[in-house]
Amino acid sequence: MNSVRIQRSYAFPPCDHHVDGKYGPCGSGEYPTPKCEETCHKDYPKKYNDDLWYAKDVYQINQDEDAIKTELFEHGSVEVDFTVYEDFVNYKSGVYQHVQGDYLGGHAVKMIGWGVEDGVKYWLIVNSWNEGWGDKGTFKILRGEDHCGIESDVVGGIPKIDNKFME
Repeated sequence: MNSVRIQRSYAFPPCDHHVDGKYGPCGSGEYPTPKCEETCHKDYPKKYNDDLWYAKDVYQINQDEDAIKTELFEHGSVEVDFTVYEDFVNYKSGVYQHVQGDYLGGHAVKMIGWGVEDGVKYWLIVNSWNEGWGDKGTFKILRGEDHCGIESDVVGGIPKIDNKFME
């Protein structure tokens, strides 16, 4: 059985955010917004217009631990944003709690679950800084106290499913 490896082309090269890794350091400047390409990789099995996904509904989740857990359980991952401080960039494992360091800015990430580690409640988050950062690209952050604003702006959504996407 032959399998086709699908590669997605991205306008930006991978880089290592805040770690030494296999990709090399990220550039110091910002990249210009790339032109929107309406074509797919030559070996991709679908046409561009047949591979578009849309939201049926997008909505804010109440700033409530149980409401967020219910949304994750019933609909899957959600988008959250939080305040980043200097000590966050050096995260490796455990439940992150801001202790020291200056404010660096805001950051949007994907929340995928929750748990308890050594008696400390946490949210499980996927970061966009690649698998070399944190705990294989993920981190845990204190849950239930709106730590660094992680529970203040939670956005969920329902995809619009069309039978043509299931082909």
